[in-house]
Amino acid sequence: MGAGVSAEPALVRMEGVAKTFANGTVALDGLTLAIGAGSFTTILGPSGCGKSTALRLIAGLGEATAGTVRLATETARRDIGFVFQEPTLMPWAPVFDNVFLPLRLAGRTRAEARKDIDRALDLVGLDGFADAYPRELSGGMRMRASIARALVTRPRLLLMDEPFAALDEITRFRLNDDLLALWRSEGWTVVFVTHSVFESVYLSNRILVMTPRPGRIAADIAVDAPYPRSDTGFRTSDAYNRHCREVSARLAEAMGG
Repeated sequence: MGAGVSAEPALVRMEGVAKTFANGTVALDGLTLAIGAGSFTTILGPSGCGKSTALRLIAGLGEATAGTVRLATETARRDIGFVFQEPTLMPWAPVFDNVFLPLRLAGRTRAEARKDIDRALDLVGLDGFADAYPRELSGGMRMRASIARALVTRPRLLLMDEPFAALDEITRFRLNDDLLALWRSEGWTVVFVTHSVFESVYLSNRILVMTPRPGRIAADIAVDAPYPRSDTGFRTSDAYNRHCREVSARLAEAMGG
């Protein structure tokens, strides 16, 4: 079975995908992968390798130059939540209205949406902050608000583009654990983009290593450590170190090192 192809029933399939931008930059070429339902899959690679481009194509935020991007027939674009690298919150609006945005765009009223918004804020630990403005929140809290906005539609597929890259290590570790707890309780399929080997190993049960631009899948690595990982001291375990060494070696190979 080729790199990037899962044996699980696929929620997402990309076959021979290429993406060339108007300025001539070839971001992806021959990208093939399948994402199994319920998995936590991380796409790992160096900056500029096309990770974010692949994620945006899955979300329908662009079109492939060649190849196909398919979602399972029962999964519509409205079933996708997207968390960007930056929180991208509206600074003039309180947290409630930022989280309300996708429901408002879908034609829901504030009264109809309140229960779902309260639930999303509670899931990310922001209950009590509905009336706060983004400027009043820490960086980690702003990212939690951004995640709540992605969750409020109750997505089946959650796409996350380096959401914790700008945070301090303590906040990043805490949000890693919170994300894993939510993934396990809510039954999402998560596709997570990062350039951190350590973060990819901690979060994922599967890591897809990409080549430098133009991006394609160079390695497909299973991380078989059990969940919950925060309760087992996984970050300080021999198994974690072993997986990190393996992933680092495959990343170096992909980069021609």
